Amino acid sequence: MAHSPASTASPLQRLSTFKTTTTTPSAVSPLETFAADPIFSAFLSPSFSSTSFSSAALSSGSPASTAEKLQHAIRLLESQLRSEVLSRHSDLLSQLSSLQHADHALSTVRSSVHSLQSSLRHTRSELSDPLRSITALTLQLSNLHATSELLHHTLRALRLSKKLRDLAADPDKIDLAKAAQLHCEILAIYDEYDLAGIDVVEEELAWVRETGDTLRGEAMKALELGMEGLNQGEVAIGLQVFYNLGELKQAMEQLIGKYKGLGVNSISVALDMKAISGSVGSGFGPGGIRGSGTPQIGGGAKARDGLWQRMGTCMDQLHSIMVAVWHLQKVLSKKRDPFTHVLLLDEVIKEGEPMITDRVWEALVKAFAIQMKSAFSASTFVKEIFTMGYPKLFAMIDNLLERISRDTDVKGVLPAITSEGKEQLVAAVEIFQTSFLALCHSRLSDLVNNVFPVSSRGSVPSKDHISRIISRIQEEIESVQLDARLTLLVLREIGKVLLLLAERAEFQISAGPESRQVNGPATPAQLKNFVLCQHHQEIHTRISSMISGLPTIASDVLSPALGAIYGVACDSVTTLFQAMLDRLESCILQIHEQKFGVLGMDAAMDNNASPYMEELQKCILHFRSEFLSRLLPSKTATVGVETICTRLVRSMAARVLIFFIRHASLVRPLSESGKLRMARDMAELELAVGQNLFPVEQLGAPYRALRAFRPLIFLDTSQLGASPLLQDLPPSVILHHLYSRGPDELQSPLQRNKLTPLQYSLWLDSQGEDQVWKGIKATLDDYGTHVRARGDKEFSPVYPLMLRLGSLLTENAPETQKP
Repeated sequence: MAHSPASTASPLQRLSTFKTTTTTPSAVSPLETFAADPIFSAFLSPSFSSTSFSSAALSSGSPASTAEKLQHAIRLLESQLRSEVLSRHSDLLSQLSSLQHADHALSTVRSSVHSLQSSLRHTRSELSDPLRSITALTLQLSNLHATSELLHHTLRALRLSKKLRDLAADPDKIDLAKAAQLHCEILAIYDEYDLAGIDVVEEELAWVRETGDTLRGEAMKALELGMEGLNQGEVAIGLQVFYNLGELKQAMEQLIGKYKGLGVNSISVALDMKAISGSVGSGFGPGGIRGSGTPQIGGGAKARDGLWQRMGTCMDQLHSIMVAVWHLQKVLSKKRDPFTHVLLLDEVIKEGEPMITDRVWEALVKAFAIQMKSAFSASTFVKEIFTMGYPKLFAMIDNLLERISRDTDVKGVLPAITSEGKEQLVAAVEIFQTSFLALCHSRLSDLVNNVFPVSSRGSVPSKDHISRIISRIQEEIESVQLDARLTLLVLREIGKVLLLLAERAEFQISAGPESRQVNGPATPAQLKNFVLCQHHQEIHTRISSMISGLPTIASDVLSPALGAIYGVACDSVTTLFQAMLDRLESCILQIHEQKFGVLGMDAAMDNNASPYMEELQKCILHFRSEFLSRLLPSKTATVGVETICTRLVRSMAARVLIFFIRHASLVRPLSESGKLRMARDMAELELAVGQNLFPVEQLGAPYRALRAFRPLIFLDTSQLGASPLLQDLPPSVILHHLYSRGPDELQSPLQRNKLTPLQYSLWLDSQGEDQVWKGIKATLDDYGTHVRARGDKEFSPVYPLMLRLGSLLTENAPETQKP
């Protein structure tokens, strides 16, 4: 009989068939109807609450209607359920058969499980005894192994301890590094393998620990002796011992702390006023120290000497500490463990941490700064000593830094102190530096205020007053000259005082008409200005001499102040010199009133000078006797030093010569007898200037021009073009002179522009040679045009010569040569 697939399948298979059977829903399911109904849709919600629904139905006002709808829905669902069961009757029956088969299969499995459990219980009973035996034997073996290991490590620790005892048997020949290695290994075995509680080990361990303390003491002693004596071998032994003990970093921290404490204590002792008082006498008798840190009457000198002595001792101790610490750091940076080749410095200092010397130096500088600040605030005595003696204090610090740098300058090794570290120590005493500079400024300012009181304008300082100022400035410079940095600071204060001096002196200068008169004897106002000039000249000369041996930067610092002093000295007499020069120029301008073109030979051979020259000589003699004799240095003064007045006189003498040559070249007409008269006037001028103003031989170009112009005027026109005398004369002088050799229709720029000699001279002062040539060229062009318009073909010999010389001379003339 053939079976359907459903009937031959296993119960589990038929169960799965039931689960996957699908049904075709009717056109409109009651559930869909309920979902659309506002009342029944609540029953499909997962969060349906019968209590909430009942409460809502009762509160709706029509509970009967709602109950009737529910009854109708129930009937509808029962009808739908019945319809579903009838439509799926065959499927339900087949699924029921599958369930029966599944139940049979489950009963078979249940029986097999019971059988398997019975077999497992039997097997367990047979294996439990061997398992217990194996567990016991395994535990026994583990205990034996642990005991064996414990005995092995115990024996090893005892052997190492014996080796350590053998090494320690002769303390004089003990190898500290090897002993430290053994000590470290013994403790490592004890801790790692937990040998605590073993009597023989505990007994031996007490001696080992005692030996470790001895090794540490010996290693620290070797380190300290090596650092004090700068012995690399002893330091290396001590470091190796601590490295082998595994305590290198801790030992270094202890050592660094010790040296920090030594330095800080040394600084504290140096500024301990009570200790200083104990060294100079009783605290209550003469020479003692009051509670405020001020010595008793009569004890100031001893206390001061004691303070400086202690500061010197402190500097020596700080030097020793830093060199010792640097030596330790140097050995650390070179020493490597012979077995692991580890650099010992890497064990002490990790990346990013400061060096040992930096740490110690930072602590010392910090303590030094605190003590200095405290001394400045709390002790008037110490503040006064260190302020007045700041150069000595700074010299001590600078000497300390220099010694440390010198003694730790080894190639390939970092120095003990960096440049930043040096600046930190200098900054620690900056409070005294500021006070010292203020005191320096105050001392000098007081002298200036005494010499030039603000309330008095008419007073003139004496030479003694000026000498005191100069001497005080010299003392201030000499007190700090051994240190370039401090010298510059003091020079800045001196510069401020010199500016104050210049400002006060400027108010004392007389500037009225009395200071500018040159016709009579020197007035009181002029005499006052002379004194001011000489005083400031003295200040400028002496201070310039003081700083001549200093570096250039020192001159740069004082340059503005010295310039102000020099300016005041110049201002006090410049107006007088300008008035004298104006008077001399007015005399020279009278040359144009002389008749140099019509003089006869008798007048030319007259030995008397021209009237204008006689007046010029009288003025020069008057200036010499009344003014210059009081201003110019005596013949016994230092040779080679040019004073302000000497410079002004030299400038005035040069101007007189050039001014005379200029206007002598403008003289027109100039006859042969007139040339002789002019030559004699030039000789008189040279004599008057050389004897009463300035040695003419030292005037340079102006004197050469005067000496060249005298023979030039006697040369024939044809000889002028090739004469070597042209090289010593300004081009404008040569060209102006040539007008005197030309025809009247060849007008000079003076005539062409209808200017007075003074007006034309002022114009020449403001122009260069190229502009003067342009004016001369214009007159030559006018002359050429006039001759051509007249129909003449022949020009004056001067015309082509002037054209040629003008173009050549102006091209070759020096830029600094003025008409």
